[in-house]
Amino acid sequence: MTTPTVTARGAAPTAGVPATARPRHRRRLAQWGFVAPAVLFMLLFFGYPLVRNVVMSFQHYTPKTFFTGEAPLNGFDNWSAVFRDALFGKALWHTLVFTAGSLLGQFCAGLALAVFFTRRFPLNGVLRSLILLPWLVPMVVSGIVWRRILDQDTGVLNSFLDTVGLDGHTPWLTSPHMALLSVILVNIWIGIPFNMVILYGGLQEVPRELYEAAALDGASGWRTFRSVTLPTLRPVITVVLVLGFMSTVKILDLILALTDGGPADATQTLGTLTYQNSFVRLDFGAGAVVGNVLILISAVFAVFYLRANRTEGK
Repeated sequence: MTTPTVTARGAAPTAGVPATARPRHRRRLAQWGFVAPAVLFMLLFFGYPLVRNVVMSFQHYTPKTFFTGEAPLNGFDNWSAVFRDALFGKALWHTLVFTAGSLLGQFCAGLALAVFFTRRFPLNGVLRSLILLPWLVPMVVSGIVWRRILDQDTGVLNSFLDTVGLDGHTPWLTSPHMALLSVILVNIWIGIPFNMVILYGGLQEVPRELYEAAALDGASGWRTFRSVTLPTLRPVITVVLVLGFMSTVKILDLILALTDGGPADATQTLGTLTYQNSFVRLDFGAGAVVGNVLILISAVFAVFYLRANRTEGK
């Protein structure tokens, strides 16, 4: 007579992964499956060009390299040549002035318009839609249009100034003293709609109770704006300034369309200098050096931004 064998209830499976770990393992694989395409995209279209650009800055890379594949290393020769060039210092200074002036003008005008449009009045939505037009037009098209407007002899702006009795012969784009200011003003005009839209959205999230409490305390309009609106908008302001910096510091097409870096290199920036070195002088090593400097500036700004956000979060 045979005796039936009884299996213990708590016994674990004898082979393979434990049953409780299988769902977790599958979930982890599914997570990596969703992340993998994004990681692959970043490596192919951001990581590889970045590494290739760094390597190129230490090579003697010429048009001949495209046919022979030979690009011998030359150490820091490209870096020393770029840093000794007086034009690099001018381009760096122009980049800082252009970026700071553009950000300040875009932000102040965008914030003023955002506050203005929080009030209810007829055609509010229509006017907000029209203000978006400069942001929707391609930057090259904007540059070409403004080049015609700012032309010293046939431009609409000088014709208007002449009509109202002011100086109608201002060399907006042909004077080394006026060109950079003109380019900054055009870039401010282009960037105002973006700042207005983001800041307007942030203003919609400010609790009305805060304004009511400020009014009960007898606070003036400026005091309410400084003590209620600005502190509440701080996260939105940070995002606007960071995105504005990233898009402004590397601008190339607008400057090429307006002045092509002239006159007398008065509007030469790091972006235009990279283009000039790489595609005009065909000195790809020097162009890679200036591009790396531009990337380094953006990376430093991004680090400060992340650290500031972390401090605010705490």
